[in-house]
Amino acid sequence: MLRMDAAIAWRRGALQCGAAALLFGITTPLASQLTDEMNAPSLAGLLYVGAAIAVAPTLRRPRDAGSIRHRGGIRLTVAVVAGGFLGPLLLVAGLARTAAATASLLLNLELVATTLIAAAFFREHIGRRIAMGTLLVVGAGMALGWSEAPSLRVGVLFILAACLCWGIDNCVTADLGRVAPHEITAAKGLVAGATNLGLGVLLAGSFPAFGAVVAALILGAFGYGASITLWVTGARRLGAARAQLVFSAAPFVGALTAWVLLDEAATTTQAVALVVAACGALLVVGSDHEHPHEHAPAEHEHEHEHDDHHRHGHETHVARHAHPHQHEPLVHAHPHVPDLHHRHEHAADDARPADG
Repeated sequence: MLRMDAAIAWRRGALQCGAAALLFGITTPLASQLTDEMNAPSLAGLLYVGAAIAVAPTLRRPRDAGSIRHRGGIRLTVAVVAGGFLGPLLLVAGLARTAAATASLLLNLELVATTLIAAAFFREHIGRRIAMGTLLVVGAGMALGWSEAPSLRVGVLFILAACLCWGIDNCVTADLGRVAPHEITAAKGLVAGATNLGLGVLLAGSFPAFGAVVAALILGAFGYGASITLWVTGARRLGAARAQLVFSAAPFVGALTAWVLLDEAATTTQAVALVVAACGALLVVGSDHEHPHEHAPAEHEHEHEHDDHHRHGHETHVARHAHPHQHEPLVHAHPHVPDLHHRHEHAADDARPADG
């Protein structure tokens, strides 16, 4: 039963991260079309204000901003600053200086940043499948980037810096169990989005045109609001590195959008790279591993069903749901990925696995 529940959770996580990739991938090249309408801080701010508007109906009144900040602590602050303020600001600055398809493809480097940070600082186990998948995806992205020779442009440096910021953000939010995904999105939108927007208006001396504002808010609602919420939910099932590997489809969705909707020319190299990257992303399937492990006592909130990890009771039977809950100490063995409940160390011979 536990194996089946885990498999279902991983599939749901992969689907959620895949949907997030689709939304964000489409948004990136479309947002590049607004860079002539407003400055970088204004566009970055409007995208995240749109995200906050998208999740506003899901917020519960008793949980005010002070409560979210208290539960999130320093991790939420890092996520808001790195992922909500700096990341989009740097990306938009890069979009203004780089072709839409090239900019989208360069976002593959977010996968590299997330995987390295997750392994080095967040105790995520990176097995052979994840390492090989990462290499394939990155290799495809590098080949595509080289084919258009963007390496010396200032825009590329901005996008690389954005990827580093989002790598930090990904690892922090995947492990932020006391704040719900939509609350993280709202915090980024209200705090970082409003700050960037205010900075942009101050620098420009005026507010952007109404039509451009509406377009940016709509893009932000879907490409950031819905996308971030889906990614955080999926990452709690898969772990940051695996979730980001699935999300690595976003740059290629962005490139396809640029080719089809924006009439940018596609090449044979790009088509081959798409296939290679897809093979890399598919390696995430079955990347679980198994060994005896210990769960320490914990208290957090996230969507869950009642299984070996969630043994608390309810007055009535409920399906998948979310509420603050406690975990008692538990020692067992089952196939798992480094999700919200499995942030343990691995000895050299600890993971006997599915993924080696």
